[in-house]
Amino acid sequence: MKRKDFLKKAGILGMATGMPVNLTHHLKSKENRKFKDFPIGLFDLQYTLEFNLNDPVEVRQAWDHAHTAATLQGIVNREVPRLYFFFVNNDGVNIDRYWWQKYREKGRWLYERETHQYENIVNLIEAYRNDIQGAVVYDPGVAATSNIASAVAGADDLVAIRYDPSPDSLFTRLITKGPQLPVKVWLLHPNGESIFKGGGKIPGTNRESTGSSKNDAYLWLLEHYVKKGKCNANYGAFYIDQEWMKNPKAAPRNHHTLTNHDFFVSRNAFFFDLSPWEDEPATDDPEQEKGTDLFTLKELLLHAYQQHRGKETCYIGGFPPWAFKYTDHVGGKHGGVPTEWQYTKIISAYNGFQDADAIGYGALANASFWQHFPLKKRYPQPWIRKNKLRDKNYLDEDGQINFKGRKFIIFYVGDYDAASWVSQTTPSLWDHPDRGKVPLMWCISPVLEERVPMALAYRRETATKNDYFAAADNGAGYLNPGMLQEPRPISGLKSGVEAWRNHCLPYYKRWDLSITGFIIDGYAPGLDEGGLDGYAAFSPNGIVPQKIPSTFLHGNMPVLRAGPDVNDEDPGKAAHKIMKHVQQNTLPFNWFRNILKSPGWYADLVKEIRRLDASIELLDAPTFFELLRVYLKNHPELSDKDSNQK
Repeated sequence: MKRKDFLKKAGILGMATGMPVNLTHHLKSKENRKFKDFPIGLFDLQYTLEFNLNDPVEVRQAWDHAHTAATLQGIVNREVPRLYFFFVNNDGVNIDRYWWQKYREKGRWLYERETHQYENIVNLIEAYRNDIQGAVVYDPGVAATSNIASAVAGADDLVAIRYDPSPDSLFTRLITKGPQLPVKVWLLHPNGESIFKGGGKIPGTNRESTGSSKNDAYLWLLEHYVKKGKCNANYGAFYIDQEWMKNPKAAPRNHHTLTNHDFFVSRNAFFFDLSPWEDEPATDDPEQEKGTDLFTLKELLLHAYQQHRGKETCYIGGFPPWAFKYTDHVGGKHGGVPTEWQYTKIISAYNGFQDADAIGYGALANASFWQHFPLKKRYPQPWIRKNKLRDKNYLDEDGQINFKGRKFIIFYVGDYDAASWVSQTTPSLWDHPDRGKVPLMWCISPVLEERVPMALAYRRETATKNDYFAAADNGAGYLNPGMLQEPRPISGLKSGVEAWRNHCLPYYKRWDLSITGFIIDGYAPGLDEGGLDGYAAFSPNGIVPQKIPSTFLHGNMPVLRAGPDVNDEDPGKAAHKIMKHVQQNTLPFNWFRNILKSPGWYADLVKEIRRLDASIELLDAPTFFELLRVYLKNHPELSDKDSNQK
């Protein structure tokens, strides 16, 4: 797209011709009308990806347009899916157009739906003016206020707009000119002066300042919105604030992740961007006292926990923005994985789990739209029976395993613990022509049905006989289950095992899951008897944690310790690593984790393994875990957890 074209599309060179469609008549008696009665607005937001990231003015425009659009979309799509964006690109594919076209096919959900294309963001705002109450304006001098604005937007039905009185800014074009949206909430003084200054009292409260304007802003949100129940304590969102504009090239250019906000705006979530470390100041706020961010994070999570009284969980989107903040990539003390594990340990202590929009494939659009996708009540998949194992010559007539010198392997096909990763990788990995050549255990978190239900449904509908599904880490969401067990370090709260079990059960039931393919223990304690009981209730056919003995039965549930990651791009190198591990392992069952590998890679890998050692056999998931259960029943000494520590 030429520069002039995308500037015009953005409305920077003036308004597009023609008046926007007035949707007022469509919205009358909305509660009595069906989804098909509403036209769908279409808006191509890809122009924001064409801005010059070396030009601070254009960087701000890219941020402003995406942020305002995302908050609008979250409000518009809250009850009915009426607004759709084209934004996320991956490997030459526009992901949003991919999903749109798939479900526009005859007989599909969006077939023959009336649509209207908007050419200009001002037209877009005017078209949906009756859905919003006005604007929340945030402070360019206090980065955290952009996240505060998204939370306020969801709570008060407002669009978030950054304060910028320059002539071509979105603030000028929407607030002082154009539709002249009323400002319902100012997160700075109307003259542009900051209200969060890191001193005195936190505005509108009797609380003393933390000494950090960043943390004061989040505590303002806590006092005025979270504690008052204006935010939904069951939803949180950890996304980078407007500090992104200082280094927009640190990650893919869509990794301001503003388009990810829409779903969480629609669910009235609280937003944050806070460091999990207590031994250093946050890298984006170096003058704060050590651990100030962590203190604020824990207070936010505690009040969210108290609102649902510990009986539920908190769904938290996003991921530590390691390329931008809080790690040794930007002058901190800690690496990216330690920061991930520390953060996960903390949220788990308060019944929080993450839908992990990690850098790489972290951008997602239209989740507020797709959340309305109609899923079936159940997506069944078969488990293998003993007579089938006999027919396939894995069991003899006495129920003993016919090893015949064989050792068995299985692949954890991941990482699919993030809605954004599942959405973006479907065209390239799931649609790969080699899928189905070898048995694969696709490990996808079932809670992703909340944001990308269409992707989970599509994968089930198009699966081959060699595609079997298990849950990704660590069930219906990514947390450390050891932090649910009493005594709970960090929070000191009562056990959250029952809340986690009750959360996971309906997701496992819908998708007919009975295996949890990987449990990341990280910095948390391993599973105790109560934790294992919790998993046995919804994952009876197997779990694969890190901090356990090598293998045992818990009741009737097979438990196998996680093996190594094998992620070499060259299948030949990967095959040698697998062969070496299998030959050294005293157990005949071997698990390997692979991240975003194509079906073609697996097919080549299996071919090479067979060439190197024909005794190594890749099994499908039901066969692998059922044989493991038989093996453990025939070797009861392996369930002595005290002696089985190799």
